[in-house]
Amino acid sequence: MIKPFLEALSGHIQTPPPVWFMRQAGRYLPEYRDVRTRAGGFLELCYSPQLASEVTLQPIRRFGFDAAILFADILIVPHALGQRVWFTEGEGPKLEPIRDRAGLTQLAISRLGPAVAPILETVTRARQQLPARCALIGFAGAPWTVATYVVEGGSSRSFETLRRLTYQDPSFVDGLFEILIEASVEYLSAQIGAGAEAIQLFDTWAGALPAADLERWCITPTRRIVEQLRRRHPGVPIIGFPRGIGPSLVCYVERTGVAAVSIDSGMPIEWVAREIQPLATVQGNLDPILLQVGGPRMIDEVRRIVDVLGRGPFVFNLGHGILPTTPPEHVAQVLETLRM
Repeated sequence: MIKPFLEALSGHIQTPPPVWFMRQAGRYLPEYRDVRTRAGGFLELCYSPQLASEVTLQPIRRFGFDAAILFADILIVPHALGQRVWFTEGEGPKLEPIRDRAGLTQLAISRLGPAVAPILETVTRARQQLPARCALIGFAGAPWTVATYVVEGGSSRSFETLRRLTYQDPSFVDGLFEILIEASVEYLSAQIGAGAEAIQLFDTWAGALPAADLERWCITPTRRIVEQLRRRHPGVPIIGFPRGIGPSLVCYVERTGVAAVSIDSGMPIEWVAREIQPLATVQGNLDPILLQVGGPRMIDEVRRIVDVLGRGPFVFNLGHGILPTTPPEHVAQVLETLRM
C-alpha cells in the first residue's frame, strides 16, 4: 500500500498533498481531554501505552490525516536520563535545572532504555492500529531545544542562562550536547525499531540562536543525529524543524542532510519554493492562529499555500502546533479544502 506522506518525503509530488498537523493530538479535541482526565497527569499519559496510543489515533479517526505522530513529549529524554521533570497545569513544564559539569552526572544513558520502554510500546500499538495508507512519525527534540529546558528549568523567553553558558562555559554545553545527541540517536532508533516510519526533530527554539552560533549548536548536532540514524536505518526519512532561523534554513538543509524541513509561518512561501524545495521536501506552513480563527481567509490561505508549494514535494502542515482553543471543525474544513 502506497503511503502518500512517505511518497512526499521521498521527493514525489502528490496531488492533493498529504497532510498532518503538529500537535494534532491534543487539548483542542474533546476526546483527548477525556483521556487526559483518566490519565491523571501529563507524564502519566505519556508513559501509558494504552492511553497514549489511543490519543495518537484519535485525530486519524476523526479527520483522516495522512500521518499520525507519536503522542509523547520532547522532555521524555531528559526525564528518562534522570533529570527531575514535572508538569503543572497552566504553567507548562518544570525541571530541576542542570548548569554545571557536576550536574551532568545526573544524566545516565544506561537509564534510557528501561525508561522509554512504555513509549516504544505506544509506537508498536499505534502502528498496528493505523489505516494502511497512514504513516507513523516518531520524534524527539533537537539538542539545542532540549538543552534550553534542561538548563533554564522550564520555558524561557530569552534563554539567557544557556546562551550565557555557550560563551562562558562552552565545555559544559558541549558535554550536555554529547549526552543529548547519544540519547536522541538511541531513542529515535528504538522508535524506528518499534514501528515509526519517519522521524521529526523539533528545534523549536533554534531562532533564539545568533546566526553565528547556528552551526555549532543547531546544525552540527542535527547533522550528527541524522548521520547516525541514516547508518542504522537508511530508508527512514528525517524531517527537521529549526523554527525561526529564516534564510539560514538553506544552510540547515544543505548541511544536516534532512529529507524534509518544516517551515514556520514567518517564512515567505515563494522564497521557500525557490530556495528550499529544490533541496528537500517542505512541510508547512499555515498560521495556527488562522486555523483557530477559521473562515474564508483561512480557506484562501490554504489554497495559496498549495498553489505555491504543491508544485514540488510538499506536505501540508502548520507553521507550529495546533492551539488548544482551535475548533475541530476548522481542522475538518482545511482537510475538506485540500481534498476537494
